[in-house]
Amino acid sequence: MSQQVYIAFDLGAESGRAVAGVYDGQRLELRTMHRFPNTPLRLPDALTWNVLRQYAEILQGISLTVREYGDAVRSAGVDTWGVDFGLLDARGTLVTNPVHYRDHRTDGIMEMVQTMVGADTVYDATGIQFMPINTIYQLIAIQQQHPGLLELADKMLMMPDLFHYWLSGARLSERTIASTSQMLDPRTGEWAQDLLRHVGLPTHFLPEIVPPGTKLGKLRRAVAEETGAPSVEVITPGSHDTASAVAAVPADGKHDFAYISSGTWSLMGVELSEPLINAHTRTLNFTNEGGVFNTIRFLRNIMGLWLVQECRRAYAREGQEYTYEQLTQMASEAEPFRAIIDPDNRAFLSPANMLEAIRTDCAKSGQPAPETPGQFVRCCLESLALRYRWVLEQLESLMGKRLQVIHVVGGGTQNRLLCQFTADACNRAVLAGPVEATAAGNVLLQMIALGELRGISDGRDLVGRSSEIVEYAPQNTAAWDEAYARFLQLVE
Repeated sequence: MSQQVYIAFDLGAESGRAVAGVYDGQRLELRTMHRFPNTPLRLPDALTWNVLRQYAEILQGISLTVREYGDAVRSAGVDTWGVDFGLLDARGTLVTNPVHYRDHRTDGIMEMVQTMVGADTVYDATGIQFMPINTIYQLIAIQQQHPGLLELADKMLMMPDLFHYWLSGARLSERTIASTSQMLDPRTGEWAQDLLRHVGLPTHFLPEIVPPGTKLGKLRRAVAEETGAPSVEVITPGSHDTASAVAAVPADGKHDFAYISSGTWSLMGVELSEPLINAHTRTLNFTNEGGVFNTIRFLRNIMGLWLVQECRRAYAREGQEYTYEQLTQMASEAEPFRAIIDPDNRAFLSPANMLEAIRTDCAKSGQPAPETPGQFVRCCLESLALRYRWVLEQLESLMGKRLQVIHVVGGGTQNRLLCQFTADACNRAVLAGPVEATAAGNVLLQMIALGELRGISDGRDLVGRSSEIVEYAPQNTAAWDEAYARFLQLVE
């Protein structure tokens, strides 16, 4: 067959990419056509996303791909991080610039809602992990801080939905990204309107929800003319980047597995056929996010490589520039288990200086603080691996079975030290890859929607034979058992 090309736009917290999925009938090759920074803007009133720059880069990605592959380009779809959104008025005009989830406008809002209606009420209705950045708390913050703004809104579109609207004209919300809002009922796949009214939020701006793999239509005429792509279909992938990443996990169906989508955030969990919502899962703060083909991504959000990114940024502000490869090499040579932190401590969510935040936390726990770049990064990576073990144990307890292998996908697979630490801490085989899992999963949903693949099993088989998968076997598990005992004392 002649090659077919599908464009996956994957926007993360640090950067965005346009990736061409080139399929020749046997293998899927992912080629990065355009890469761009995704740097937030600190405006006088908020930390915001540069959404117009992001959209301009998306258009550039389409143009470059069409220039390279011409009529072979069949479709395009966008995935992004979760929880953030744009508000549109009745004419489809963006009312305000989308605010970054790390902005402090939601400080104290989650706790206020829990006091007002009860944490169990919110969790029972949504099954979503409590995080102060969730959309529901951002909307309540808008209602309190900008009275009347929500009444002006005709539609609330999550970030990938906003880009899909600008590309196709369809004002709809894809289910996996909508589920990150803590406003969706995972049992019905529809908005939890009773909960929203209970917390005092209006519901008139909530769009229709559609499943991943929905055809939204061709590119708008103006977009087609600007990019030279008149015949390209816009298709919703798993529009939450983690949903697309999990869709591309190259599982063989023979083993029960956990997955870690590893990047700025680490998202660790399992695939379920229905939500798992009870008092125990609420206490452990597990989430039931939407997956592809009516699955549930039962998982925990973990702080992830944000810790290392912020350490690197802090050193850069001091005039010390390091690559991630240099930091990882220094970490591999540093003293093991000098200090352990809880990556999910809220002090690490958005600190002014990550190095100082870690020093302060170590002082509180009576541990010697890291001193060198290698020690800081090793502290972060070891602590992440220990948090993974904690989550793995909770997953196995909740499901009543052993998870035999851990699939790690995403950009974090390039950190071989963290992958090895994960195998060591969890005493499980780790299968790492593909690196471009999110883009691969995005492309798979487009291919399935257009009939090129029959379903997700075919898609995962395709990813498995098209990607390099690296296996890590556990080592030195006794030392990790001792470190885990320290970690449990810290988090308890």
